[in-house]
Amino acid sequence: MGKLFDVSLVFSSIPELLEKLPITLELALLAMVLALVIGLIMAIIKMKNIKVLTQIVNIIISMLRGTPVIVQLYVAFFGIPMIFTAINNSWGTDLAVADIPGFVYAMIALGLNQAAFMAEIIRSALQSVNSRQIEAASALGMTYGQALRRIIIPEAFEVALPTLGNSLISIIKGTSLAFTCAVVEITAQGKIIGGRTYRYFEVYVSLAIIYWVITIIIEQLIKFIEKRIRIPEQVAMVSPARIKECIYDKD
Repeated sequence: MGKLFDVSLVFSSIPELLEKLPITLELALLAMVLALVIGLIMAIIKMKNIKVLTQIVNIIISMLRGTPVIVQLYVAFFGIPMIFTAINNSWGTDLAVADIPGFVYAMIALGLNQAAFMAEIIRSALQSVNSRQIEAASALGMTYGQALRRIIIPEAFEVALPTLGNSLISIIKGTSLAFTCAVVEITAQGKIIGGRTYRYFEVYVSLAIIYWVITIIIEQLIKFIEKRIRIPEQVAMVSPARIKECIYDKD
């Protein structure tokens, strides 16, 4: 009778699993960037209370937050090709649907899923910036875009950083479902190894160790960045001279 639990297989499986780690990290980082961009746009729309767009954004956020990420992955994987096919049929185009890799569908689904949560995170962070700084920037002739880029976002980033770190961890764990889009990342690689050795439990323990180590590294990195960018309380208020200087800086 074989061993009930093979400790040696836990550690011997790790190198083979790590071969797919670059795919996991690339997918997570690209989805994070997509989520940040879309989340920022939705946050600004909600802050400005733009008619019609605000209602549309609220519906999108509700839908994305209210459905499981695995369902969204399936919808992206099967739905996007159907949209492209319909466009081809309606407009006579020749969009190469079959050439789009599953990686792209997984990135879009994971990015949109996190964007719904990031919209609220970013909105709260932006609203935490002292309104007097925004008023001072406006009084000195800065446009809202300039104030957003040079004053609001840098300060809001410090507030949002810990939560954004949690979002990145969530995305990395969410990549474990990317196999639904035919993406072979570390979890899919674990399934392959388990199917070959019939020792699924040991392989999943290996995966748990890898994800845990990645999470610890991200947590420490976020703490390091947080210390480096922390704004002292006594200088948290941007001086009018600094704001005026920002106006004349070239983009």
